[in-house]
This record gives sequence, C-alpha cells and structure tokens, in this order.
Amino acid sequence: MKKNQQTTLRIVSLAPSATSILCAMGAKKALVGVTKWCAEVAPVGDLPKLGDCWHMESVEDILRLEPTLVIGSVPYKQATVARLLEHPLNFLAMNPRTLADIENDIRLLGGIANHRSDANRLVQTMRAGFAAIAKRSKRKQQKVRVYCEAWPNPRISSPPWVAEVVSLCGGEMVLPPGEKVTVEQVALAMPDVIVLAWTATGDKAEPRKAYSVEAWRDVPAIRNRHVYVIRDELLNTPGPPLVRGAAELWKLLDSGRK
Repeated sequence: MKKNQQTTLRIVSLAPSATSILCAMGAKKALVGVTKWCAEVAPVGDLPKLGDCWHMESVEDILRLEPTLVIGSVPYKQATVARLLEHPLNFLAMNPRTLADIENDIRLLGGIANHRSDANRLVQTMRAGFAAIAKRSKRKQQKVRVYCEAWPNPRISSPPWVAEVVSLCGGEMVLPPGEKVTVEQVALAMPDVIVLAWTATGDKAEPRKAYSVEAWRDVPAIRNRHVYVIRDELLNTPGPPLVRGAAELWKLLDSGRK
C-alpha cells in the first residue's frame, strides 16, 4: 500500500448504540458487520449479523470482514472480548453513563467516520427532542416517583442516562440507577410508577411478575396498576432511540399522575 493511500474505514459494530449513531449520522456505509440486536435500532439491511460482546460463536466471522475497527460496549464478557483481542484488531469499548457521555460518543464516532458536522446535527436533534418533552413536563407540578428496571433477576435498576430521561419527563428515580436493588428497597421507595425495560427482551418484560411480589402489595404502582413495559432498545440504547424512549416514558408518567 502506498503511504499516501487512505485506508477504507470498515467497522464491525457489536454495540447497537454505535450502530444507531452511525446510521443516524449517515455513516452506514462504514459498517461491514453488526449484531442481530442492531436491527432493532437501525436500518442495517442485509449486513452480516455476528455475535456480540457477550456471546460470539466465531471470531473468524469478524476477521473475514477485514475490519479496521471493532466497536463494543461495556459491560461485556471478559472471555469473549479476550478472544477478539488475541488478534491484531483495533477495538473501541464504549461506556457512556450520562446523556453528556452519549453526546461525546456521537461526536467521537463522527470524527472516526469523518461525519463531524452530521454528528453535531444529531446531537442538536436529540437535544431538541428532549427539550420538547421537558417543556411539556414543566406544565405538570406533580413529580412522579419512578422505579425503572433493566433486569429482574438479580434486580438491576435502569442505567444513569435513564434517570436523566425520567427527570426531564417530570419524574424522579427513587433508587440509585444502574445498581443491583432488592425487593425490600423497591417496597420502601414506594414508586408511583414501575417501568420494566428488561435488557435484550424487546417488549416481553412481564408486569404480572411485579404484581405478584408480596412485599410490593402496598406500593402505589402496584395498587393502582401502574406497572408498564417500554421496549428494551428504547431506554437501554444510549443513542438516538432514547428520544423515542423519552416520549414513551412521558406518556406513561403522565398516566401515573392520574
């Protein structure tokens, strides 16, 4: 290869968030492989579907695509990523915690894909979407007490960026985000609304399991039948799908005020 010849960017994305960001900023052409979960958050078409940072049947499937960059996300299974790193691959692990982190990731990927102006526009578009929801929320004086759950066994509360989304929707997360919690902690927190967004389940979280928890029978969300499901990818994908997730959440919290 000549020294001045630029290497074509070939990205394998094992992170649905990265896939959603790249597609939203018009950089889909850089993608040569994705996970099956990416199809839930972005129009990936017939791109090869690979494993993810938890389960990967064949590293060779990734190597055959000759990626210049593999993008994963935290948390990941150490043994799975270790298999990847046995090979001379450039690996980027994304680990956002807040909405500000997500904006930084968008700009980072925009720089990598040479779509800096598109990345800035995407950030502004997402901010405008969140701002519109926050404006509606300000008209409501009553704060809704919310418990968002990312996984039921062990119980794990939704990530920190979800807590921020809850706040801009006029709610208040009643337990620390992104942590293991107990049935007793939820009972003591007395949420008005319980939102189930179980990771990698789509919309298949089960409210009946919440209603059957004996320790929760006096919790307002249980008494008033305010346990709801939001599709996993709309709250757990730290990227463009969050705006739609915020809109869904606002509707649910508005119901919780009644």
